[in-house]
Amino acid sequence: MANILITGCSSGFGLEAALSFARNKDTVFASMRDLNKADLLKKAADEEGFTIHLKQLDVTRPETFQDCLAEIINEGGSIDVLVNNAGLLRAGAFEDLSEDMIREVTDTNLLGPLLLTRAVLPTMRKQNSGYIIMISSLSGIAGLPGDVAYTASKFGLEGATEALRHEVDRWGIKIALVEAGMYATGIMNTSLPEDKVLPDYYPVSSPYRKLIETNLKALRQRLPEAFPPSIVADLLVKIAASDGSQLRWPADDVATMVLEKMFAQKDKERDDFLRMVSGSDWWSEGKENPDSD
Repeated sequence: MANILITGCSSGFGLEAALSFARNKDTVFASMRDLNKADLLKKAADEEGFTIHLKQLDVTRPETFQDCLAEIINEGGSIDVLVNNAGLLRAGAFEDLSEDMIREVTDTNLLGPLLLTRAVLPTMRKQNSGYIIMISSLSGIAGLPGDVAYTASKFGLEGATEALRHEVDRWGIKIALVEAGMYATGIMNTSLPEDKVLPDYYPVSSPYRKLIETNLKALRQRLPEAFPPSIVADLLVKIAASDGSQLRWPADDVATMVLEKMFAQKDKERDDFLRMVSGSDWWSEGKENPDSD
């Protein structure tokens, strides 16, 4: 039984992941920015007889991380798995998004997970174990028009996660990325209002208006095909029990197809290549310097 910290648990992947780990008999610390939005999770947990520990945590406020983590360690004794799930999307042409929107997306999807991971790492190094799982997206491996801000945040998360993997493996800390296609998580609600073609924040005079309208209409038509978030939730439990040799985990057939198109190498081959060009095998092997036997 492990202690699991999950961000963004008010809905979608986070809510379902909290329930899946609870079914696995793990101790779940489910966090969210606003605990007033915990009713759905509370109800689902009560119906299944689970005890889930609710924590207030806003990934865009790193100054609050230490108090929350200290509370979890005090209650559970360790943090064995961190699932960085909280995410935000603002669809639209890059030129049309305000600086505040771009920063909001980046702070939530990239800086938040990275800074929370940095805050958790000392505990995991002390334990000589741990698993950090980042919820990424196909937008993190393939950039499409109308998705620049979200894509930038997920591409950044992918690269940082891959690099971090080789820094912390000497302490038995494992890292994974979940590659998810389209899921019924609610992340698109702001960008796809039910009664309008474009979201309220979109400029009426945009030179990109036709492109974005066309993209969002097509996306709305595909929403009925969206996968249930429970698929990713169950995958997270599987990843947490794995040996850490796999970095990218496709969550569905669509993700598998895109990964095969975009990445010709297997994770092991890619790892070997990156270690060769960086000369970091000695570090991952736990040696004190490159010349150690």
